[in-house]
Amino acid sequence: MIFTAELPIRFAHCDPAGIVFYPRYFEMMNGVVEDWCAQRLACSFHEMHIKRGIGLPTVHLETDFIKPAELGESLLAELTVIKLGRTSVDVQICFNGPEQDVRLKAKLVLVMMDLKLRKAIVIPDEVRTAMLKYCNSKDEKFASV
Repeated sequence: MIFTAELPIRFAHCDPAGIVFYPRYFEMMNGVVEDWCAQRLACSFHEMHIKRGIGLPTVHLETDFIKPAELGESLLAELTVIKLGRTSVDVQICFNGPEQDVRLKAKLVLVMMDLKLRKAIVIPDEVRTAMLKYCNSKDEKFASV
């Protein structure tokens, strides 16, 4: 299964040339992870951070910027789990343009952590079970970044 989210390209995302300024992609990717947690893992960032004192920060990130996105376009973000460990999850995110053309591919390593202790912890069972539904390492679109 793939988690998808539509991302309209707004003025705030763009540089003076009208294309997405690359750091904004990192904000968009974090938004995709946050939406995935809330909508499909039944554990929103509010639930994690405020109520449970845990977080899922990015500890490693590889990104290929393939083709620029422009103001007024909408991108389709696709998130797939490529590896699920005890305390971490590797995901790949692909942003596709209106013609299903790949604009960006990224691999993120996310680690479940205790926010107070600032240490990795085991991914809670209910979150792990939900993440397993998104494992799909054989999809060619998500092959090596």
